[in-house]
Amino acid sequence: MDGASGGALADQNSQLITCIDELRTKRTAIDEQLDQEEQEKAKVQSDLQVLSKRLATLNESIARKLAARNDYDKTIQETEAAYLKILESSQTLLTVLKRESMGLERKSTGPGAV
Repeated sequence: MDGASGGALADQNSQLITCIDELRTKRTAIDEQLDQEEQEKAKVQSDLQVLSKRLATLNESIARKLAARNDYDKTIQETEAAYLKILESSQTLLTVLKRESMGLERKSTGPGAV
C-alpha cells in the first residue's frame, strides 16, 4: 500500500467513524424521545383509568338518582290522584249533607211541626 492509498483509507476510516457517531447521536435522541413519550403514555393511561372510574361512578349515581326521581314522580302522581278522590268524596259528602239538612229543616218546619 502506498502513501496515497493509506491516506485515502485513513480518510475513509475517519468518515466512517464520524458517520457511526452521528448515527449513535441520532439513535440517542430517538431513545430520549421514546422515553419521554412512554412516560407521557403512562401518565395518560393513569389519567384515563382515573377518568374511567369517575365516569363509572357518575353513571351509577345518575342511574340511582333517575330511579329515585321516577319513584318520587310515581308517589306524587298516586298521592295527587288519591287527593282528587278525597276532594270529590268531600264534595259529594257536602252535597249530601246539605240535602239531608234541608230535608230535616223541612220536616221540622213543615205542617204539623210544633
